[in-house]
Amino acid sequence: MGLTEYEKIKNEIGQNVALMAVSKTKTARDILPFLQAGQRLFGENRVEEATEKWTTLKQEYPDVELHLIGHLQKNKIKEALKIFDGIDTLDNFELAEKITAELAKNPRKIKFMIEVNTGDEEQKSGISTAKADEFINYCIRDVKLNVTGLMCIPPQEDEPAPHFAFLGEIAKKHGLKELSMGMSNDYLLAVQQGATIVRIGTLLFGKRE
Repeated sequence: MGLTEYEKIKNEIGQNVALMAVSKTKTARDILPFLQAGQRLFGENRVEEATEKWTTLKQEYPDVELHLIGHLQKNKIKEALKIFDGIDTLDNFELAEKITAELAKNPRKIKFMIEVNTGDEEQKSGISTAKADEFINYCIRDVKLNVTGLMCIPPQEDEPAPHFAFLGEIAKKHGLKELSMGMSNDYLLAVQQGATIVRIGTLLFGKRE
């Protein structure tokens, strides 16, 4: 854990894969050593927590790119679009529509990733595999959001490689370059399967309470 593990992971994934430090539940004090070491891509799960921590941190480190990697509730859209530079969990038509309407009122350049529920798990967020193509087209062509790629979290009980490969096939079909997949336990496998972003929390910050 810590900066030693951080440097090790960066060396393992190489220069063509971005390391997203998942700092959810961690304090500004926990995050600061990584900022000082040059880390600039971070992921948070909750809008309120991110606003509380990152409003000041982003003033001190204005080149930070902060992404929402947790579910976005519709009543949090306005707040989320103020603090985050990327929303990586776009997963339904109504959410896309409301985000588009809010950006029309308060324009800001934000990256979006579409979360695909590759295992079609009922309890998990993400657009279903059956609706993925339609939804991707809707976001890109109809409401013209700045969609840069796709994200997934494979089912815990499944071998992740087929899910990573499946996500890559969908991205290729739609000409999307970014693939956010792989976490602390399977990031090297994700890189082998074409991940351009890996989301690492536990290996950097330790287990969460």
